[in-house]
Amino acid sequence: MTDERASTRLNKHIAETGFCSRREADRLIAARRVTVNGIAAGMGAVVGEGDEVKVDGHELRVRQKKAGGRKHVYIMLNKPVGITCTTEQAVDGNIIDFVDHQERIFPIGRLDKESEGLILLTSNGDIVNEILRAENKHEKEYHVAVNKPVTDEFLRGMARGVRIRDEVTLPCKTARLAKFGFRIVLTQGLNRQIRLMSDAFDYRVKQLRRVRIDNLKLGALKIGQWRNLTEVELRGLLPQRTDW
Repeated sequence: MTDERASTRLNKHIAETGFCSRREADRLIAARRVTVNGIAAGMGAVVGEGDEVKVDGHELRVRQKKAGGRKHVYIMLNKPVGITCTTEQAVDGNIIDFVDHQERIFPIGRLDKESEGLILLTSNGDIVNEILRAENKHEKEYHVAVNKPVTDEFLRGMARGVRIRDEVTLPCKTARLAKFGFRIVLTQGLNRQIRLMSDAFDYRVKQLRRVRIDNLKLGALKIGQWRNLTEVELRGLLPQRTDW
């Protein structure tokens, strides 16, 4: 190992290479699939400049920022219904094959296969948890169509929080969009959250579309299309970071 003053936690180092997120890196480390200088690494390990990090015997290298460019890829996709937000390319209709980007990228969070709309993908695994943590209060706005008229009681109940599975969802914002439609703004992202919240009031979701993540809006991006985020969008999403 090198000078501790220049050291980086191993899971952060792996994420910075674009190989995977920190959470996935922790799983790889726990499974003893990561070595540092030829020795299996433990949880909480740190690395420094010159240390050799390998996953399953393959060396990882931190991306170098190109002159006048970015070190990582950041894109937004208007995901169609039927695409699955997984990096498992054995799954038919997986989001990685659908985007077909030349760089190794992965989705930040997920949208259900039967849902559509805005999802972010990146090669920077170090930002994934930062965006997904509910305590960081990144807003996600959805437009939802349901099978019966939206009532004030339903909107108030959804906004207060709903018990699903073994927890109560965080308070959120709701508003009526149409007789059979409403908007909802969440800061958390539990699996199938809006569908399960609606089920609790005997409503069935017929269409679910994410239209915004914080300062990022779908705008004119058509279903199935993707584009790179702008510098302004990146700074608005993650104002404390500069390691693009």
